[in-house]
Parts: sequence; structure tokens; C-alpha cells
Amino acid sequence: MEPDHEPRLEAWERRTDYALTGLAVLYLVVYAVQVLATRPGQAWWWWLDAALWTAWAVFVVDYAVRISLARRKLRFIVRHPLDLLVVAAPFFRFLRLLRLVAAISVLGRVLRDDFRGRVGSYLIVSISLLSVVAALGVFEAERDAPEASILTFGDALWWVLTTITTVGYGDLSPVTTEGRLVAAGLMLAGIAVLGTVTAAIATWFLEQVGARDASEALAAAPRADPADLRHAELLAELRDLRRRLDVLESAPDRPTESAPG
Repeated sequence: MEPDHEPRLEAWERRTDYALTGLAVLYLVVYAVQVLATRPGQAWWWWLDAALWTAWAVFVVDYAVRISLARRKLRFIVRHPLDLLVVAAPFFRFLRLLRLVAAISVLGRVLRDDFRGRVGSYLIVSISLLSVVAALGVFEAERDAPEASILTFGDALWWVLTTITTVGYGDLSPVTTEGRLVAAGLMLAGIAVLGTVTAAIATWFLEQVGARDASEALAAAPRADPADLRHAELLAELRDLRRRLDVLESAPDRPTESAPG
């Protein structure tokens, strides 16, 4: 058995991928409603918070099961640091948003193995989730802070756009510790996203150039064969003519045969 092969863990992940993805998306919706439509202390806020805690509990159970199924548990923990942060998130207020990283990791597992499909789909899903989560997080952290400049969800989305693209106009910036931690993570993610996009575009151009060269070579191949054949025929004809000339040149030197008497 290969050292990296985890049959029981892989079987569990295949059975739970789609369910966890749906739960993560539901978590995002509930969290968005809680941030945008309620305030702490309101009745609906408590109900929504209870739903978020329930979803987090499911993620904890999934993480615990995956550790128990892993043959090399320490290696599993080291290789899945974001999953550990997802579990520890409620104990650190600014990390609770990382529970949504589960959605990205699960979607990465269910995407096709095709390189283009994996990169393109994963990139779109990752940027979308990252942008929405960061906007919700910074808006929640900044909206009631003194001297805050991010006062609406629209401001938060604009701030996310300028930050993740590394433009950084500076017209909006977080002033709270939680908001700045979200900004730091978004900046690092923005660099990673730009690197991935650049690599994907470069790969696409190389594939296009390679495909064009291959098509040109394929189109030229049928024309090359008749030319080669004609060249060979001409060489054969030249050799035949040379042989005939040699015969004619040597004919006078031959002795004349006498006629019968």
C-alpha cells in the first residue's frame, strides 16, 4: 500500500463531500442574513447564531472522524491546517469566518481532475466566496467602530475589490483589530489569486500556440509526402539517364562482330 494512500479517509470524504458543501453554503447564507439584517441582542440574531453554532458542530464532528480514520494522524493535522482553524474558529472571533474555508476545500475535492476545469472552477468559486466572506467580516467589524470608514456593505465590497486586486486606493481602510486581520488575509489571498490567474493565462497561451503549431504541422504533412515521392522519382529518372549515357559512351569501344560467310 502506498504511504500516502488513505482508503478509509478517502471513502468518508467521498460520502460527505456534497453534504458538507451544502452545509457550508447554508452557513454562508445564514451568516450573511445575520450580519446584514440583524444586530446582536435581537431575537432573530440569537436564532441565527444558534444555527451557525450547529453548523460548526457538524464541521467539528467531520474533522474528528477524519482524524480517527487517518492512519497517520499527525501528518493529517499538518497537511490540513485550515481545517484545524475552522474547528478552532469560534474561540477566536476573527477566525470564525474561516469556518467557510470548509466550502472551498470541499469544492476543491469534488471538482473534476481536468487541469483546466479544476483551476478555472476552483478560482471562480474561491474568489467569490473569499470576497463575500471578507466583505461580511470587515463590515461586521467596522460598522459600529469609532472613526470607521467602512459603514455599509457596499463600502465593504468596494474595499474587498481594491484590496484583493492589490490596487489599494486607500479611500477605505479598517480601523479595528478584527478588520485588519481580515485585511491581512485578503492581501495574501489577493497575491495568491493574481499568481494563479497569471499562471493560468500563461498556460492557456502556451496551449494555444502548441495547438496551432500542431495543426500547421498536421496540415503540412499530406503535402510533404507527394513532394518527397516526386523527388525520389526524379532521382530515379536521373540515375536511369546516367546509366543510358554510360552505355552509349562505351558502345564505340566494343569490337565489331563479323558477319557470317
